[in-house]
Amino acid sequence: MANVEMKAQSGFTGKYPVTKKSDQTDVFFGTKVADPYRWLEDDRSKETAEWVSTENNVTNEYLNRIPFRNAIRDRLTALWNYEKYSAPFKEGVFTYFYKNNGLQNQSILYRQKAGGVPEIFLDPNKFSTDGTTSLAGIEFSKDGSLCAIQISEGGSDWRKVIILNTTSKKQIDDTLRDVKFSGLSWKGNDGFYYSSYDKPKGSELSEKTQIHKLYYHQLGTKQADDNLIFGGETTPRRYIGGTVTEDQNFLIISAANATYGNELYIQNLTMGKAPIIPIATGFDYEQDVVYSDKGKLYIITNRNAPNRKLVTVDAADPKPEKWKDLIGQTEFPLTITTCSGKIFAQYLKNAVSQVVQYDLNGKKEREVKLPGIGTAGGFSGKRNDKEIYYSFTSYVYPTTIFKYDATTGKFALFKKPTVKFDPERFESKQVFYPSTDGTVIPMIITYKKGLELNGTNPLMLYGYGGFSVSITPSFSVSNLVFMENGGVYAVANIRGGGEFGDNWHNSGIKMQKQNVFDDFIAAAEYLFAQHYTSREFIAISGGSNGGLLVGACLTQRPELFRVAFPAVGVLDMLRYHKFTAGAGWAYDYGTADDSKAMFEYLYKYSPVHNVRSGTCYPSTMVMTGDHDDRVVPAHSFKFAAALQSAQSCENPVLIRIETKAGHGAGKPTSMMIQEQADKWAFMLFNMGLSYKQP
Repeated sequence: MANVEMKAQSGFTGKYPVTKKSDQTDVFFGTKVADPYRWLEDDRSKETAEWVSTENNVTNEYLNRIPFRNAIRDRLTALWNYEKYSAPFKEGVFTYFYKNNGLQNQSILYRQKAGGVPEIFLDPNKFSTDGTTSLAGIEFSKDGSLCAIQISEGGSDWRKVIILNTTSKKQIDDTLRDVKFSGLSWKGNDGFYYSSYDKPKGSELSEKTQIHKLYYHQLGTKQADDNLIFGGETTPRRYIGGTVTEDQNFLIISAANATYGNELYIQNLTMGKAPIIPIATGFDYEQDVVYSDKGKLYIITNRNAPNRKLVTVDAADPKPEKWKDLIGQTEFPLTITTCSGKIFAQYLKNAVSQVVQYDLNGKKEREVKLPGIGTAGGFSGKRNDKEIYYSFTSYVYPTTIFKYDATTGKFALFKKPTVKFDPERFESKQVFYPSTDGTVIPMIITYKKGLELNGTNPLMLYGYGGFSVSITPSFSVSNLVFMENGGVYAVANIRGGGEFGDNWHNSGIKMQKQNVFDDFIAAAEYLFAQHYTSREFIAISGGSNGGLLVGACLTQRPELFRVAFPAVGVLDMLRYHKFTAGAGWAYDYGTADDSKAMFEYLYKYSPVHNVRSGTCYPSTMVMTGDHDDRVVPAHSFKFAAALQSAQSCENPVLIRIETKAGHGAGKPTSMMIQEQADKWAFMLFNMGLSYKQP
């Protein structure tokens, strides 16, 4: 990258679309709040569709002016073009795995018998001509002879379910429709459990979904005749899931009203019409059954253990008073997987993976040696599996599959990608910096070796900070394209996430949410102080709850950042709970209806409500998808309209609205490459920099 005088060229000199303002006003605890862009919430109106089209035209016209946009896309395409594999998994007589040749829009599911040649089992690229219909989940019956697959169209969370005979690969039974936020779990070969809401009477993409229902579908019957197992009007819950244990003895039901805290119920499937009885009720804790063996349940929980522990209990009398600690909590957050009759305790130690193997009696057998410092995944499978696989990745280590021997503890390379780059040219460094209140925050900074700390390096700062989600190291071709040209990629593990357990999460929710924004702002200030970059060369990025993070930071400290990318963000904090499943996020956010104090706190930082006319905001590209039915695009529409109306300088404020795309899952490769190319091009162009093809 080289500094060039492009700033005059990068400024927005055209005209933003005129977005009409209505006189809509709401009253919260005596305070009047204007909502002039309320009409953009109607995703079915012709007027909204015309606004989307006009905004996209303006954005595309601007992006087309960037002279190196296509060069970035071409480099991304070249680097993206390598074979990608998943870890294999055994179902019946076949071993299955996903593979993408490089640029296929969707990965293909292959299978093979021992010693046989792989064959295509399912090719999602044939679901649609443009790759926007994706395979969103698959579940096999215990003997592997049947499977149920979930299909998502345009990135929507609403799914179709199709049942296949795995021998013939032919569809059997009816197609199930309007399935949402659901697992699929087989009971023998007779049928399976799934979850959904009643189909909305209004907009399927934005109407509130409140009452989840767990159904059992008996093969050979119509979906309309499926039995309601749990939920509905008698036990209203917002999120319900049903899972049959691997031994097929028990149905485990998890029920929740928010993204934190769940109840557990159990039904003995060996006893005919056995009642559904509670394991744990109330929503103060989280718990999940991870294994069942000879009438004993293995449950991971945060009950009196904010970093999680593993307990056991007799399935015949499973109430919490009977739980016995098997693997106690440590200073690091715990997750549990099982395979081959072994327990794998996966710890997050300062945002990187540590894995310890135990037997079923809780005896520690060994710490698993990992290839380096990064993120491990896998170590899961069936109790009779002879082979265990896991993946490993970091910011400079492409996702690689290893085979692990639980008897010896040795691991061997199984599949290594051939990305056209030399990892020895790059380095990742973990640093710890103080936030506004003195809390120490970890951050990983990745860049090309030999980087000169002179304050002029373009830097992308990424964060999330919510819902106990931990952001751990992972390889990205997109970031590589940026870093090989002198860019710096920094990820701050801010509060609200799960990197240090429940206490870390809870210190960034409700009336502690400002801590999250302060942590992110402090990350930028640390990077300035250490001369990694400066205000003229920093961009911030985040999606979903991370989109809220970016929106709040750019409205609170607009002078601090050069470029901002709020993607699929929760940006209207007074109305987020009125759409789709948004009310379930109240544990993290609180709602404007809760109390006067909660309303005032949300109103103070809600990005849509804190755009100030006459302010020079960073060059901003708001990003969303027109089929996002999790964080509805109206958040982004209203925020972009407000920013465009208020912008007082030539920094562009654009909105990039992907059509036939949702919250992010299932996006075709071609769409992801173009999106990433547009981000880097917009960022560098607005920093007065150019892109040099390696």
